[in-house]
Amino acid sequence: MSIPIDDKVQKPIPTGGFKSSDLPPLVTNKPPRVLIAGAGLAGLFLGILLERAGIPYEIYERTAEIKPLGAVICLSPNILPAFEQLGLVGYDRILFARPELYDMLFKKIPSDKIHMSKKVLSFQQNHEGVMLRFSDNTTVHGDILVGADGAHSSIRQHLYKTLDKEGLLPKADTKAMSKGYISLVGTTEGLDAAKFPGVDREDSDCFYVIGDKKVPYSWVTFTVPGNKICWNIVIQVGMVELADEQFKSSDWVPQQNQKLLDSIRHFKTPYGILGDLFDKTPIERVSKVYFEDMLFETWNHGRTVLIGDAAHKLLPSSGAGAVNAMQDAVLLANHLYDIKPTSFENIKRALGGFKSERFDAVKDQYPQSYIGAKVVFGHKLSERILRQIVFNWMPKSMQKKQLTKDSAYRPQANFIPEAPKRGTADIVPQWPSKRIQKEKEDAEKRESAAAAKASAAAV
Repeated sequence: MSIPIDDKVQKPIPTGGFKSSDLPPLVTNKPPRVLIAGAGLAGLFLGILLERAGIPYEIYERTAEIKPLGAVICLSPNILPAFEQLGLVGYDRILFARPELYDMLFKKIPSDKIHMSKKVLSFQQNHEGVMLRFSDNTTVHGDILVGADGAHSSIRQHLYKTLDKEGLLPKADTKAMSKGYISLVGTTEGLDAAKFPGVDREDSDCFYVIGDKKVPYSWVTFTVPGNKICWNIVIQVGMVELADEQFKSSDWVPQQNQKLLDSIRHFKTPYGILGDLFDKTPIERVSKVYFEDMLFETWNHGRTVLIGDAAHKLLPSSGAGAVNAMQDAVLLANHLYDIKPTSFENIKRALGGFKSERFDAVKDQYPQSYIGAKVVFGHKLSERILRQIVFNWMPKSMQKKQLTKDSAYRPQANFIPEAPKRGTADIVPQWPSKRIQKEKEDAEKRESAAAAKASAAAV
């Protein structure tokens, strides 16, 4: 039985379901058709890479419109080479207002390959393919399903529920994510440089303020292009009564955010009080974010793979969450490119290879993000002591050594000309492309055979 491909995703397939068969799996020389659930940074970046690799894909987003959470994103050396490969940005600016970065990536996806208001209800997979079913009663079939739908991924939840019933889910993956902090973030409208000095500087100014035990908050401001200021206030759960009320409440309406903003508007910044920035930020553009952390063990099964926050949720103290999501996209694209011919076994091998190449690199960052959160967001006595040690007693040489180590991991797309190395630090090598290696070996064999044939003919 061949898989019906629903090229018009808005039209329900009349067959009524996804049936298994005893026929051998299909093998084809065509690249796999990839279904991406989630149009966040991970899903969009993967789509851009697959576009360059010539791999067919579709992106499905549950909402009608994306509202990017978070104030700013720092594009570190860990992801800038991949951006340079794709011709997206250079190295003049590495600090973005998150909505602007999202908008830039969104516009790189052809409009016919991204589908909004497509909430995934369930999916089925077997040796023939994978089928997604949406809340509008439509279905779509493909070869590979990528769960890039965030920390509360519906793809992960459905996959784990199935694996748990079959006794295949590790106990560690049944635990809930921990929530220790609440963050309110926003970006102002364009500001008058006369009233907000320095906002028009070419370089970004960043100011971090960590309160004392009487003011258990941390807040940060960044200047970004367009004479705008991104701001972020972090509150530790259990330290502020009003924040705890918000934590327990399911009410995420702007009025609830406003109540918390009003209570802290008197906090000082280099540009006046926080209230001056709040007044220049439309309340509907203020987001409340829970800081959660969890490293899941199960990233792939069958034809399904998880990337970004769906697979690993880091505390944002080091700003590594978005960068890691896009690194996932780079290395997954490499492994998808290596699938040739397209068969169930090759797909499973590629998805398992992706997890094998990425897992340890992500796992190594968890202790740093955890300690970093305690240093910059924590207000318990032990955390204030830790902050004093890190800020005042840790040798600069140790900090520099750690920074050099952290920036050494810089994955690039194997199927695009490599970006030149920047700086003098060593770079962690990545897995080479098996497909490119084989094609090179085959070409050398053909050249050798042709040369031998020509030599024999000459004799």
